[in-house]
Amino acid sequence: MFGKIKETKPVSRDGFVKRLRSRLNRGAGWLTYDLANLAPGGKIDEEALEALETGLILADVGVDATGKIISDLQNRLARKELKDVGALASGLRTALTEILQPVEQPLVIREQDLPFVILVVGVNGAGKTTTIGKLAKQLKDNGYSVMLAAGDTFRAAAIEQLQAWGERNEVSVIAQQTGADPAAVIFDAWEAARSRNIDVLLADTAGRLQTQQGLMDELAKIKQVVARQDPAAPQEIMLVLDASQGQNAMAQAEKFNEVLGLTGITVTKLDGSAKGGILLAIASKLGVPVRFIGIGEGIEDMQPFRADEYVDALLPHTDSG
Repeated sequence: MFGKIKETKPVSRDGFVKRLRSRLNRGAGWLTYDLANLAPGGKIDEEALEALETGLILADVGVDATGKIISDLQNRLARKELKDVGALASGLRTALTEILQPVEQPLVIREQDLPFVILVVGVNGAGKTTTIGKLAKQLKDNGYSVMLAAGDTFRAAAIEQLQAWGERNEVSVIAQQTGADPAAVIFDAWEAARSRNIDVLLADTAGRLQTQQGLMDELAKIKQVVARQDPAAPQEIMLVLDASQGQNAMAQAEKFNEVLGLTGITVTKLDGSAKGGILLAIASKLGVPVRFIGIGEGIEDMQPFRADEYVDALLPHTDSG
């Protein structure tokens, strides 16, 4: 799951995949019903594809990704390959996988990049600090030394939350008083990580709306300050997105990418949204690597993203195709 600079432990995924499937397929999701509902007579035609297109749009898949999916299926229909619901399910599976496969890119930590700086950004409530805590645990389990930087200096509670994760994971946390300059905190943390030969520095930042230009500029400043110490840093600028935000999450990803040049995305709270389509929208439009997905509060509920598993979780299992 990470670049092997040290011995790593295998991560069990069986239980995670099962939970992912049950949580994505909970409620009135876009593919939780039998695809046969699109074609009551069993015949797949343009009308059935139009109904599927509407469902995809309503499920936050986005216009761009939906267009690619439907175009692929229309080509199959023209070649008379969509003879039944099973063929439709198979074609849909292929179309979804083709969109998601390119963004299945695990986080790689190279020895020459140490200390490897991961700058974690996103809006309030997306789950940034929790993601940092879970990632710190996974990194430690894989043999990396880890340090945390409390760059969210706007809220005392954010600093305390990060310190709690530090204690839980037995890793150092570099923090200053509430109201301190976030760039200065992260700069100090980088110097501490370098002097202590730390492998990975996970830097928290304050939540901000993508429309708050002043706060977005502050993130750009943090990036510049770190880069002055090490031109390669931050090696990872990771956006944490709440899946239940739907198309608003797409707008967030676009703006953060424009300002910072994202290198990775972690999608949280997939258990709170039965749709799951937003990953397809982001993959199709931005192409930014999806590093991790999260389906719950537990440490084991965040795992590296795998396209085939995700598509398997999205599609119903009542067909044979």
